[in-house]
Amino acid sequence: MKKYLFITLAALMMAGLLNAQSQYKAGDIAADFKLTNVKGEMISLAEYKDADGFIVAFWCNTCPVVKKYDQRLQDLHAKYAPKGYPVVAINPNDPALSPGDSFEKMKETAANKNYSFDYLFDDTQEVARRYGATNTPHIYILSWRDGKLVVEYVGAIDNNADDGSVADKKYAEDALESILEGRPVKVAGTKAVGCTIKWKKG
Repeated sequence: MKKYLFITLAALMMAGLLNAQSQYKAGDIAADFKLTNVKGEMISLAEYKDADGFIVAFWCNTCPVVKKYDQRLQDLHAKYAPKGYPVVAINPNDPALSPGDSFEKMKETAANKNYSFDYLFDDTQEVARRYGATNTPHIYILSWRDGKLVVEYVGAIDNNADDGSVADKKYAEDALESILEGRPVKVAGTKAVGCTIKWKKG
């Protein structure tokens, strides 16, 4: 019995190591990617010709915390896309483990909520692993500098998942305002609070 327990624990630890990646932090160079959006189009960040940067949000359809932040993400896009920082949302969840996060369900969610930003499917989970995302939601603010995507901020949107109106630390918004005003980002990293990404087995 102990032998089987040891093997099981070892397997779980190995799976965790395989999924765990070194998370991007402020100052790192982020990789571009090419993923399919809910319209069936392949999208890369380089194709946003008018963008100065991005609010990359690891997102999904099912997480209760994501649902609480849904309007706040749409508000960020409405406010900052015209200033050169659009939202790009990415669903990394394995639909085999979370059927509500399938590509078809993504299309339904985007339509029902009238998303005006791209909602992409990371079906291989390669982008989530490369970025070191652990949760949904998990925010990465990036800026183009000399043809490279520089990480400016990583973490939560704000410090109150339940009610954004009483959040007294609006991390993402503060970071974006600092970037647009040419000031250093004071808080460049926070803990992403939400649901763990549903990683593929094996």
